[in-house]
Amino acid sequence: MGVVDATIYHNPRCVTSRNALAKLREAGVEPTVIKYLDAGWTREQLTELFDAAGVTPGQAARKREKLYKELNLAEASDEQLLDAMVEHPVLVERPFVVTDAGARLARPVDKIDELLG
Repeated sequence: MGVVDATIYHNPRCVTSRNALAKLREAGVEPTVIKYLDAGWTREQLTELFDAAGVTPGQAARKREKLYKELNLAEASDEQLLDAMVEHPVLVERPFVVTDAGARLARPVDKIDELLG
């Protein structure tokens, strides 16, 4: 397998995130685990991650999060979404996985296969 290095932006309380971590480990990859709810995000991190994964801030927003509705983000611009995501890390969909082969929002978990070759 060609993957040398992997990082998962992980929420241990999320079933999809736990499944993604398990899938990486089953593939023989021991990723760096970043608990983004604790670590938080910078605008630059989010912009680079979304660009690498080929998603927009709108596509990466966790729309089912009640805070998304409370902050009226449905009509927000990408810039406003990024600001909200930096202030409230829970607004970022999960999990994101980054490897030497690229980055993906691992929803569904099978998206990780694209990174594992």
